[in-house]
Amino acid sequence: MYAFRRPFAAAGYVDAPLQVAIAGRIIEAKTLFLIAQVFGYCVSKFAGVKVCSELPRARLGLALVACIVTSWLALLAFAVLPAGWKPVALFLNGMPLGVVWGLVVRYLEGRKVSELLLAALSCSYILASGEVKRVGAWLLEKGVDEYWMPFATGAMFVLPFVISVGLLSLLPPPSAEDEMLRAKRQVMGRGERLAFARRFLPGLVILCVFYLFLTAYRDFRDSYQADLFVEMGIMDAAAFSRTERPVAFGVMILLALAFLVKGARRGLATVYLLMMAGMVVLGGSTMLFSAGLIGGETWMMVSGFGAYLTYVPFGSVLFDRIIAATRFTGTAVFAIYLADALGYSGSVGMMIYRDIFAGEISRLEFFRDFSLWLAMGGLPLLFTASVYFLGRAKQAPGM
Repeated sequence: MYAFRRPFAAAGYVDAPLQVAIAGRIIEAKTLFLIAQVFGYCVSKFAGVKVCSELPRARLGLALVACIVTSWLALLAFAVLPAGWKPVALFLNGMPLGVVWGLVVRYLEGRKVSELLLAALSCSYILASGEVKRVGAWLLEKGVDEYWMPFATGAMFVLPFVISVGLLSLLPPPSAEDEMLRAKRQVMGRGERLAFARRFLPGLVILCVFYLFLTAYRDFRDSYQADLFVEMGIMDAAAFSRTERPVAFGVMILLALAFLVKGARRGLATVYLLMMAGMVVLGGSTMLFSAGLIGGETWMMVSGFGAYLTYVPFGSVLFDRIIAATRFTGTAVFAIYLADALGYSGSVGMMIYRDIFAGEISRLEFFRDFSLWLAMGGLPLLFTASVYFLGRAKQAPGM
């Protein structure tokens, strides 16, 4: 999926005849493109609250293929349309991609080995973000036009995607043992979704507020990583792989080890501890970079590890563990998409805020300051949420 979402971020679009002035500040073409795509992604997340929760399992594979074909055609439109229409093409590109994660999670959740499966899935998108931007940068070096590069990158991954969907469709549904250990997972209608929200409202509010800023941070890093490298004097396209591969496999290993923790409540506590540790790593590495004790590439790798150690559980094991610990009958995808919808709203707002209200400082300075504030604010919010949900888990039978 990332081959159809992220390659265009490898280009700068500095010569694009497209700028918008607001309050005397210029919003650059690349920011407009990113906002358009993320806005489509955000709209899709709101739709995914319903679609991913209700879609029958038999139709998941067809829905995945339809999403990718639609997004690929939108990249073709991005290549051929006039400058003023290119943001529209990226909006249409982002819309179908926003539900892909939830559809894949539907195949994997509710199993006794869900931590292992979701850890591998999470590793794939951390790794993919760097790898597809490396492919995009390679195509640019080979002379491919920066507007055709995203479509060309997607063309290289259509067949592998279809094969992967076919393999996913061969997975059997969760067994009776899985349902006993992790609570039964079933589609959630409007009534079930409202019941879940009412039951866990205070904790969900805390998590969603934090996730709004965390998603904005992660998306800023992902979208402007090429620009941050340039500001730090890192010009090698392989830097994307050097920083993201250790992050991906480090996070995957730690989340997979969480599988060894037995008991739903202890497992949930372990996930929260890992997430809080991620914020400590993010803040600590940023302080070391600010003091000149580590270099830019090392900081991107270590801070990325901390940020993703906190970010990845939101889309994978956190809500799966919450449902298992509280014995709520439903699907983790609903909670994941509720948080995602709000999170990507924050991502759009942060990009606009940076260009309009913080345009006098470089992206690198903005990102460094954002890292410190996120770490300091995130720890108390995560601790409060952990106390709330672990308290609710005590009420579940057999805990």
